[in-house]
Amino acid sequence: MDTAKSGSSERVIQMEAIVAEHETALLRYATRIVNNPVTAQDVVQNVFVKLFQNWREGTHPSDKLKGWLYRVTHNEAVDQVRRESRLHVLHEKQAAEDVPGDCQDGVTCGSTEDERRQMVLAHLKKLHPREQQVVLLRLEEGLSYTEISRITGRSEGNVGNILHHAVRRLARSMKTGKTP
Repeated sequence: MDTAKSGSSERVIQMEAIVAEHETALLRYATRIVNNPVTAQDVVQNVFVKLFQNWREGTHPSDKLKGWLYRVTHNEAVDQVRRESRLHVLHEKQAAEDVPGDCQDGVTCGSTEDERRQMVLAHLKKLHPREQQVVLLRLEEGLSYTEISRITGRSEGNVGNILHHAVRRLARSMKTGKTP
């Protein structure tokens, strides 16, 4: 067997294993950022294309791979959001109109769990992208501060600080129905 073909097929097998292991979580994460499952598929596909292009022969997945995948997914998703900033403004206006005004806390009255979840996600879009990233990684993906630190390139203390302030701003936003 030709060694070039052997290396190539090993590379493909490795890529397939990486995609199988990480695709679902990355799609979920990208979907939360771009707020569109179809666009999220494009984002994640671009991430795997970048991985394939940067994968060197003889390389094996390491502990840093997961962080790299999340970081590149985040960057691709933010770039996508920026490209569609006009639509983002329309989504923000719609989210502001969806806040119920006829109950005391402005959040939970007559809402199902799914409706409350959608409302939180709509208000999440009002946060700074770095705050969105940390909140999604912690609450949606269940990652530890250490994992989030590796993914974002921030210290664990900075991750905790960003998360603390983001959650407070999110709660205030949902209570008042205003931009945090």
